[in-house]
Amino acid sequence: MIPTLSSNLGIVLVEPRIPQNVGNIGRLCACTGARLILVGDLGFTFDEKHLKRSGMDYLEFVTPERFPDLPDLLAEYPDWAVSFYSTKAKQIYTQTPFQENHFLVFGSEDRGLPAAIIETYANQCFRIPMLENRRSLNLSTSVGIVLYEGLRQLGQW
Repeated sequence: MIPTLSSNLGIVLVEPRIPQNVGNIGRLCACTGARLILVGDLGFTFDEKHLKRSGMDYLEFVTPERFPDLPDLLAEYPDWAVSFYSTKAKQIYTQTPFQENHFLVFGSEDRGLPAAIIETYANQCFRIPMLENRRSLNLSTSVGIVLYEGLRQLGQW
C-alpha cells in the first residue's frame, strides 16, 4: 500500500529550545506532509548550522509557521482540533481522538507545557507511557510517536 500523506495534521512546538530537535521534527514533517508551527520565543535562530544539519535542509518541503503565542494560533485556526502532550497528563496518546485538521501541541524540552495549559485543557492532554522515575523522552522522539499514531488512526499510513 502506498501511503497517503496529509498536511491535515500540524505539529505545534511551544518555545522549543534545541535546534537539533526542531530540525529533526522539521524533517519528520517534510516526510509526512504535516505542518510545522513554532510558538513563542525560540531558544535558537534559523541560521544555526545545527538546525540545518539536523533536518532543516528539508525546508523546501516544509515551511514553519510562527506565532507569538498559543491564543494567536488558535484564533487563526478556530476550526482545528487541538491535543496537548505532556508527561503530566493522565490519558494515553493512543486515546487521542485524531481527526482531520488537528494540531498536536508539545512543550519545550526543558519545561514541557505550562501548567496553565495542562489545567485548562486537561481533557485534551495525553502522555506517552514510560517507566517510572524517568524524566521524559526526547522531544523529536515523542513527536514521531504521536504523529505516526495519528496518521495510522486516520488511515493515512
